[in-house]
Amino acid sequence: MQKLKLIFRYLKYLHQSTTKYDIHSPFLFDLITQVFDDKKKYPEYRIIENLKKDLLHSKEKILVTDLGAGSKMDNKNERLVREIAKNASKSKKIGRLLFRLAKYAHPYNILELGASLGLSSLCFAYGSSSSNIITIEGCPNISKIATDNFQKAGMDQIQLETGNFDDKLPGVLRQMDSLDLAFIDGNHQEEPTINYFEQCLAKSHSDTILIFDDIHWSDGMENAWENIINHPDVSLSVDIFHMGIVFLKKELTKQHFVIRF
Repeated sequence: MQKLKLIFRYLKYLHQSTTKYDIHSPFLFDLITQVFDDKKKYPEYRIIENLKKDLLHSKEKILVTDLGAGSKMDNKNERLVREIAKNASKSKKIGRLLFRLAKYAHPYNILELGASLGLSSLCFAYGSSSSNIITIEGCPNISKIATDNFQKAGMDQIQLETGNFDDKLPGVLRQMDSLDLAFIDGNHQEEPTINYFEQCLAKSHSDTILIFDDIHWSDGMENAWENIINHPDVSLSVDIFHMGIVFLKKELTKQHFVIRF
């Protein structure tokens, strides 16, 4: 039933979505042209994707502590690392987009909720090598693998915190003077997602970018997304189905876009 609902939501998204040629916002048109449509073959892509290939061939099995809504594909406590890499990590297309968003925005302070195996953190780190990145992961055994991946990549600007988001997020935000980019990719439940958004707003500014994963994953996540885009501080939002991207620029007229990606 969950899979059928997701297919229906995707068909609805395709029906509602537009292309850059239907966009009348200069800011969004520029973003689509420079980021979404960037076809350059960055060498960093190969580094991250080769690391994912290694994980997809791993025979290691670990005990998983899942503090959120659970895995879409696998809810067993004991899982193969390759299954986590296959089902929980971002697709090549989305990973490359995260890299380009970081490269475009040059965020100094990046927050990620849901490190998983560390691949999306590395997308941000390679996209903006001068950024300070704090990522939170709920499962200690997954955190260990993410830490190994950061060390392999030589990315010492990534700080990984292990624990429940509700416990860790307030302290992590206190470490930041301001928040430039946040990727909310964990828990996948309505009330926690809205709560994380509101906490992030307290450290955000006009140029902050907030990214929400799996906004159509469930009725609750769709409700959370609607709540977020209707918040008075949100000036422009972009729905690309698998993710939602929010901008807080005060100079923009409030608009919501569904973009085919």
